[in-house]
Amino acid sequence: MILKIIIFLVLNFWALAIGSIWTSGWATSEWYTSLNQAPWTPPGWFFGLAWFTIMFCFSFYMAFAWEKIKNHKKLAILFGIQWILNIAWNPIFFWAREFLIGLITISTLTLLMIYFLFFYYKDLKFISVLILPYVLWLITASSLNAYILFMN
Repeated sequence: MILKIIIFLVLNFWALAIGSIWTSGWATSEWYTSLNQAPWTPPGWFFGLAWFTIMFCFSFYMAFAWEKIKNHKKLAILFGIQWILNIAWNPIFFWAREFLIGLITISTLTLLMIYFLFFYYKDLKFISVLILPYVLWLITASSLNAYILFMN
């Protein structure tokens, strides 16, 4: 189990590292800070704390899921899709400045994580609480993306 936790920690924090390449500089740029942002937008430091917590919890969730879920192929495919969508949002939003495509991407990721939460609940029970920070943050992040799309 410890090896699985380590593997998922590496994979999830690798995704964060790749994503941060696309946000570094852009999140504090004049372009981004001049956008009309949602009044509930958290301060910049919160994003790092949120993603650290999310990926830490999600790594444990996935390690437990790998132990309990029989269909590893489906679980791996869903994890892979999540991994790609998570990384993809950053260049779509910050580099390409495609707010609509970004909203579609993050909304798809949100729905996928809600699927994880409910579809695997019967097998994972209380462990499912570990995915709640991810789901709640994605709902919030989707609303931030939508606000920027519609108000700019």
